[in-house]
Amino acid sequence: MVIAALRGGSGKTIFSVGIIAALRNRGATVAPFKKGPDYIDAGWLALAAGRPCYNLDTFLIDAPIIENSYRLHTDGVDAAVIEGNRGIYDCINTEGQTSTAELAKLLDLPVILCLDATKTTRTMAAVVAGCLQFDPAVRIQAVVLNHVAGARHEKILRDSIEQYCGIPVIGAMPKLRKQSFPERHMGLVPTYEHRWAQEAVGVIAELAEKYIDMTAVAGLAQVRLPDRSAAVTFKNPTAVRANETTTVAAAATDRVRIGVVRDSAFQFYYPENLDALVQAGADLVVTSPLYEDTLPDVDALYIGGGFPETHAARLSKNVVYREQIRQLAEAGLPIYAECGGLMYLGRELILEEGTFAMAGVLPLSFGFSKRPQGHGYTIVRVDRPNPYFKVGQTLKGHEFHYSNVQVWDADLAKTAFASERGSGLREGRDGLCCNNVLATYTHIHALGTPEWGPALVAQARAYRAKQAR
Repeated sequence: MVIAALRGGSGKTIFSVGIIAALRNRGATVAPFKKGPDYIDAGWLALAAGRPCYNLDTFLIDAPIIENSYRLHTDGVDAAVIEGNRGIYDCINTEGQTSTAELAKLLDLPVILCLDATKTTRTMAAVVAGCLQFDPAVRIQAVVLNHVAGARHEKILRDSIEQYCGIPVIGAMPKLRKQSFPERHMGLVPTYEHRWAQEAVGVIAELAEKYIDMTAVAGLAQVRLPDRSAAVTFKNPTAVRANETTTVAAAATDRVRIGVVRDSAFQFYYPENLDALVQAGADLVVTSPLYEDTLPDVDALYIGGGFPETHAARLSKNVVYREQIRQLAEAGLPIYAECGGLMYLGRELILEEGTFAMAGVLPLSFGFSKRPQGHGYTIVRVDRPNPYFKVGQTLKGHEFHYSNVQVWDADLAKTAFASERGSGLREGRDGLCCNNVLATYTHIHALGTPEWGPALVAQARAYRAKQAR
């Protein structure tokens, strides 16, 4: 099923997490998905399901590949829950491209519409009727209400929607006094940083059982549920320890070791990107400048996005680790960095509380604004040589950052991308290169950019061979 809404901030994540966790509590195996480019909501969905959450995005990934990914990751499970993004029909053009509705039609899935009921009653029935008629091919089959003020409020909403729209209201969540999901400027706080994440998911599961008709939910997903079982423990399936290695069987002699900097400062990784590296011939070694003094022995490094600014002091104090990265980068270590990783490779982060030295691989200093400096889908054209992409290639990605370059001492000719859509680094350029380093604000998805994984592994092999001479 797809959990959709009229707009962002309506409660889709709360309902999605609650439904997934409640189904899991009842003994069902649930495959979680997030529509659109998102890491934080996906982390909560993964925590609730106890398995990785995969992203389905019709801008970044071609439709046949999305269908294949959905089939692959739902094989052998009892249910699948896809959390939509923004409003159900919101998209990048008037034809509906990239909307949650488009994805629901592509996969032919029923939709539960999540409604923020704040300060509205019968009018909401007109809104639902409009959603039903706007595109009859979208199978909106039920409604859940959020922020209900009381029993009287709920009854008017429920009766109006069911009478005039002919679809059931299968849940009504009251206004919650306790905030179980703290928020920050990018939405929900990542599960890596939320100390009470497991407890929070357990609380939301109990709320789902209390306020949502889980039998009706199971009917929509065609799941046969046993009687409610004992609550499970919600442990993050993507949480990994420093120096933990992810590999596959059939280890070949030419497998390389790629370090993945992963902790509460750097946590934005699509599971498909990590899978792509493993499938291309890499063993992944998780490492962290927050918990380790030195970088492990690796043939390449992947530094994803995150919030280095919230850990700036700790990152700065780990002089040995960041100095080692700088020296290895100068020696030709392949490094691919996105957004937060880009900032860590710069000279310093300039914050209100002070200036904090970073790795110094790139001659850039970053500051932060109160408004997003880059937000949304990106399209970049590769127009200059770089270690990972062919000149002439077009990449689709996304960016969301409050940081900006405050000091630029780099050569603009060292940027590999011309930004056709998106903010990028500077003057319509993105993707700064230095030796075998490529650092960019643009996040890519491996299913939409299949060349990326093999290219990083190939560079790692070349680096290892050079070091062995």
